[in-house]
Amino acid sequence: QVYLVESGGGTVQAGGSLRLSCSASGSIFRIDTMGWYRQAPGKQRELVASIANDGATNYADAVKGRFTISQDGAKKTVYLQMNTLKPEDTAIYYCNADRIITTAQVMSGKISPLSSWGQGTQVTVSS
Repeated sequence: QVYLVESGGGTVQAGGSLRLSCSASGSIFRIDTMGWYRQAPGKQRELVASIANDGATNYADAVKGRFTISQDGAKKTVYLQMNTLKPEDTAIYYCNADRIITTAQVMSGKISPLSSWGQGTQVTVSS
């Protein structure tokens, strides 16, 4: 099992900043990509930003220049620094870890990459 625990959500005024953190735990050998998604009321979940094992990043157009994703590989933690927040950034933010290889898979020789989601953290931006 792989668990993702998020923190850092809250309420902030427009123009403010928040920093989200997500830590992965469990018998993890490697995680290829970690990212943040968000889901606003009545809307589909959408990618906000992702970061690959090699440090390559990807951002949604709506957050480019305002949000920065980073990672601490040793701690298996990913961060999302959110600046110049707008009311339309209000959503539940979910952490995702994709293409997870567990130590059990490596030991057995049977590799079957997993995906895991965090429980979500609420971000509310007031106007």
